[in-house]
Amino acid sequence: MAKEQTQVQNDLEKKTSYEKKGPYPTNKAALKRLNIIEGQIRGIQRMVEEEKYCIDIINQISAARSALNNVGKLILKRHLDNCVRNAIQNNGENSKEVIDELMDILSKEEL
Repeated sequence: MAKEQTQVQNDLEKKTSYEKKGPYPTNKAALKRLNIIEGQIRGIQRMVEEEKYCIDIINQISAARSALNNVGKLILKRHLDNCVRNAIQNNGENSKEVIDELMDILSKEEL
């Protein structure tokens, strides 16, 4: 009985440790960067409307792509640090699925 109670308590502590306790710091940073990128995109739209020099527009598009890729890397790092690590540490449960999912996304995107 004591062993079962200990297991239930361990399971409860594990579940509680994964619960959200407010916005994740990485998400806050990502949202801040995405707001900046949104402003860049609006600026590019204005440049196109105003028929600015093509190379200037392309340079701004390149900068926005780079900024968006950096947000992707930030989110990817969080995924590796948390989701992938937890899947591997939890006796390998779901680790194959998590790794396959990661490989699928890496094969699609340039991060």
